[in-house]
Amino acid sequence: MTREFTVEAIISARPLTIFAAWLDGKSHTNMTGGEATGEPVVGSEFTAWDDYISGKNLALEPAKRILQSWRTSQFTDDHEDSVIEVTLTPHGEESTAVTLKHSNVPDDQADGYKSGWVDHYFEPMQAYFGGVQG
Repeated sequence: MTREFTVEAIISARPLTIFAAWLDGKSHTNMTGGEATGEPVVGSEFTAWDDYISGKNLALEPAKRILQSWRTSQFTDDHEDSVIEVTLTPHGEESTAVTLKHSNVPDDQADGYKSGWVDHYFEPMQAYFGGVQG
């Protein structure tokens, strides 16, 4: 069985800034603290958190939406890739509401990934971009 969940945060950066940082390997590394590779091209592969995460860019809408296949080294060969959809919505003049929907997650791993998005993405992003506003 698989599960789906959504997590959200307000980040003190404009949508295009977050979009660009998420998709560029060097910026992603700086933003999260884990080594990453990637480029903002549909079909290109990426890694994050020292090769713990890997996937492919499925659809990109600059400053609005990132759709990626996603898996970790904990996935077995029997697990299909999961999918993340990151939507970026302006929140005031200098902040963004980041909504991450993660689907097709192996049931026994979903709770860990849900908290992992907060601990290893949203909290480091808030620190990297200068904290939370509003």
